[in-house]
Amino acid sequence: MPVFLFPANGKRMEQSRVRTARDEANSPSSLLVKFGEDKPLRLESGAILSPFQIAYQTVGELNADRSNAILICHALTGDQHVANTHPVTGKPGWWEMLVGPGKPIDTNRFFVICSNVIGGCMGSSGPATVNPATGKAYGLDFPVITIGDMVRAQSMLVDCLGIDQLLAVVGGSMGGMQVLEWAHSFPERVRNAIPIATGARHTAQNIAFHEVGRQAVMADPDWCGGDYIAQGRHPAKGLAVARMGAHITYLSEAALHRKFGRNLQDRNQITFGFDADFQIESYLRHQGFTFVDRFDANSYLYLTRAMDYFDLAAEHNGRLADAFKGTKTRFCVVSFTSDWLFPTEESRMVVHALNAAGASVSFVEIESDKGHDAFLLDEPEFHAAVRGFINAAARQMGIGE
Repeated sequence: MPVFLFPANGKRMEQSRVRTARDEANSPSSLLVKFGEDKPLRLESGAILSPFQIAYQTVGELNADRSNAILICHALTGDQHVANTHPVTGKPGWWEMLVGPGKPIDTNRFFVICSNVIGGCMGSSGPATVNPATGKAYGLDFPVITIGDMVRAQSMLVDCLGIDQLLAVVGGSMGGMQVLEWAHSFPERVRNAIPIATGARHTAQNIAFHEVGRQAVMADPDWCGGDYIAQGRHPAKGLAVARMGAHITYLSEAALHRKFGRNLQDRNQITFGFDADFQIESYLRHQGFTFVDRFDANSYLYLTRAMDYFDLAAEHNGRLADAFKGTKTRFCVVSFTSDWLFPTEESRMVVHALNAAGASVSFVEIESDKGHDAFLLDEPEFHAAVRGFINAAARQMGIGE
């Protein structure tokens, strides 16, 4: 039987800079459910993960007929702290613009669930958690996981919460992949789906960017063949470089020019050296070296690999429409004009497949120069689209204002 655990003080902790990422990996300050050996997670690789745990947060109240639950799926470097203060960084939740009282996903009306994915590093089983067979961090002994494995683990969590059907599943980027996987694998459990800034498979270009990041991590001498936790090391430089490279893909040229241009950083002229002469250099270094304080390097390898393997059409002989055949789920697919990591053509491919499958689908392309990260930022048109679709779904279910 699954075992639910709570933080030591009996409620979710709102801590700031008193916890480290490694603390969170094994003793998260969020809700936690542990699945024993009687509830194994069978992975697509053929491996079995057992026992395992899922760290999660909930916001709002589940109504009497359990019809108002919305699952939020996080992106690559996100976690379960969608609308609460992050216990390591002390920063607001990563989607507090969208989720909260009176927000587009209104926690006065809806019961919001967000879990750390399997393979993550904020409390769900992953390479940084302790392997019960050895008493040490899994490291590379953790089995390789897929987006499908993440979603099957989430479905077990939803079962534990006593919820048969979700009002909606919502997520962007890697979270959007999970949304599509939910609609594919559990169509009877998903009334509405909002995949944002995502695609039905990872492109060769995206796989290439991920490989560069992984090689940066593995080239760091402190990576120690993946065994750095046991050896008391931390491949901070390699992970920082990986983050810097990835972060460029989350932005657009227009956004970079608007924010930084060729402006110098705290100086009047170039130094003819390799210090951070330009503001953009300083910004990327900051992004890299703050990231390593909250994220595990091996988790970065595992989650990028899971995204690379994602291809919904592959198991249907290349016919994406067959992945959604007979679905009764309503979809709202969202893209952004300046997103070159998951460009609009990727979303259109999903929309065309849904149309071919006879699904109910809306498509919104948001005009924005903020690049891929636009789904995490203040984009009123995007927020209005989500609010409108969710409110329509709620009316259909008789969920009051």
